[in-house]
Amino acid sequence: MKFRLSAILGTVAVIASPAYADKAAVLDNYANIALAKYSDSLTTAQALQSAVTALVEAPSAEALQTAKQAWISARVPYQQTEVYRFGNAIVDDWEGKVNAWPLDEGLIDYVDASYGGATDENEYAVLNVIANPSFTLSGETVDASEITPALLEGELHEADEVESNVATGYHAIEFLLWGQDLNGHGAGAGARPWTDYAMGDACTGGNCDRRGDYLKAATDLLVSDLEWMVTQWQEGGEARAQLIADETAGISTILTGMGSLSYGEQAGERMKLGVLLNDPEEEHDCFSDNTHNSHFYDALGIRNVYLGSYTAIDGTVVSGLSLAALVAEADSAVDAELRAKLDATILEMSEMKTAAEAGFAYDMMLERGNEKGEALIMGAVDALVDQTRAIERAVAALGVDQIAFEGSDSLDDPNAVFQ
Repeated sequence: MKFRLSAILGTVAVIASPAYADKAAVLDNYANIALAKYSDSLTTAQALQSAVTALVEAPSAEALQTAKQAWISARVPYQQTEVYRFGNAIVDDWEGKVNAWPLDEGLIDYVDASYGGATDENEYAVLNVIANPSFTLSGETVDASEITPALLEGELHEADEVESNVATGYHAIEFLLWGQDLNGHGAGAGARPWTDYAMGDACTGGNCDRRGDYLKAATDLLVSDLEWMVTQWQEGGEARAQLIADETAGISTILTGMGSLSYGEQAGERMKLGVLLNDPEEEHDCFSDNTHNSHFYDALGIRNVYLGSYTAIDGTVVSGLSLAALVAEADSAVDAELRAKLDATILEMSEMKTAAEAGFAYDMMLERGNEKGEALIMGAVDALVDQTRAIERAVAALGVDQIAFEGSDSLDDPNAVFQ
């Protein structure tokens, strides 16, 4: 199936390049878009919070489905914020609390026997906090009789400095809503029953009250974390202040986020690595089979930062002077090339997204020998790599300091992945 970009994105306003593009105005617009994206992320997380409260207070199949849909909706604006990582230290230092993956889900709740047990890398891989109101962590007894945001954030998240001990954020919530996806490369996402939140004899999985407490605590923490990030991008906020303190460094920040997300993070760690390993666990939203959407909106976030335009969830368009205007002023051919490469990536992502929505889920695409699936993923990977090369040419055209984008062994040294 072929796609028209206008059908995917709608009409995008193109702001003409001024005779002397204003870096300060570009940075101001970039910060305004950040504020809009994080505000939308907060709004959708608050809707998720309401759905989670309804599920825990009156469990039902319908309430669980509503909470799942709220989670999927919340991913749309949040994934578009990921382009603010890598360059903005405040975002990078915070991001692990809200979107860390992959996670050892046995830390949180019950898992299937096929999951295995503790490992040399993580002795807490099957700690199961929900089933244990008291446990030993790093030699200390932890009172978990009450599951609170403070417990999750202060005691459990990245416990013992193990990155896969993810106790907070979108993916912890995702696991609690969907449960494990035990289908391997087969069709189907996680299938946690709503009765995992039921009370009395109807409870399945045990500890339904504590599971509800964990889900509410994790969601409340996500909301408070997003509230904090919104304040960082408001007028006078620290993230905005750091960005505009040095105009040239600020432009480098934008480019660093675009190039690092495009290359090392998305093309490499999130996509090419899974193709090399043929591992259904190597997908970003592995419990919900929502990975195709997360990848699409990551790519869209890169594009809307370059073009300086973001359409908010209420339909409002936040736009202003763009990085594209600066590049066009410096070298119109480089700007034209980068726009074309960004559009090509969105088209490849759209093909993958459409296939997934038609039933060919991302974990199915990762199966060894599945030529159609590999072609869909690698088409997007190659487009991301191509657009990164164009971003590098934009760096050169603007004459900013040399930027080192995030790399990935899966792209730079594939043999190292298997060592």
